[in-house]
Amino acid sequence: MVHCNLLLAAWLCSLLTLVAQVQSCPDTCRICSGPENTLCLECEAGFTLHDNTCVDIDECGTELGMCTPNSYCFNIEGSYECRDCDRACVGCMGSGPARCRKCAPGYRQTGAKCLDVDECSDRVLPCPGLDEICSNTEGSFRCDCAKGFIRRDRVCVTKQRSGVEEKGLFEDIQDEEVEVLQQMFFGVLLCALATLAAKGDLVFTSIFMGAVAAMAGYWLSDRGDRFLDSFLKGR
Repeated sequence: MVHCNLLLAAWLCSLLTLVAQVQSCPDTCRICSGPENTLCLECEAGFTLHDNTCVDIDECGTELGMCTPNSYCFNIEGSYECRDCDRACVGCMGSGPARCRKCAPGYRQTGAKCLDVDECSDRVLPCPGLDEICSNTEGSFRCDCAKGFIRRDRVCVTKQRSGVEEKGLFEDIQDEEVEVLQQMFFGVLLCALATLAAKGDLVFTSIFMGAVAAMAGYWLSDRGDRFLDSFLKGR
């Protein structure tokens, strides 16, 4: 019985040792004989065994890098990523406008880079309309209406002012208000003439008397016309 117990204990000890060895393998090793990187026996996916060491596979340098035409392969630990090319490129070998295979429309090869073309200065008449202004954008350009114009049916036309701006200063004044303003103006004028006449100036005294007579005649004639009009309507 004691002999059996000793055998069972030895078997459990060996099993625990094996489990401990498997659990303590480096992340890149699937099976190893120890915790060191140089004791790998089998590697995880994305790695290859070289001298008992798991080395990352550069998928971008092999046929495994299957990226779309307008993207490039970027190697990462144990795998790879497909990243978009720069907007200046049509196909690329890496990031940035200096790794383009071909320049995209609106870009031009300048030195080692594909750079934006300024169509507003590169073309003679980039915008066909007389009232349009060219504005350069990344890889293209747009035609904006000049100040004071608005686009309507693809054509720049004069921008209409608002109703408040179109009206004159005195267009909204009623007839009664005009009459009051006239009376106020003549009142101020008579007041000024009366002040000057009071100083004994004969010229201003004559002008003042004439203005009073004219105002009295206008007032009497206006009241007379209104009285006659009311009398005729009442008949």
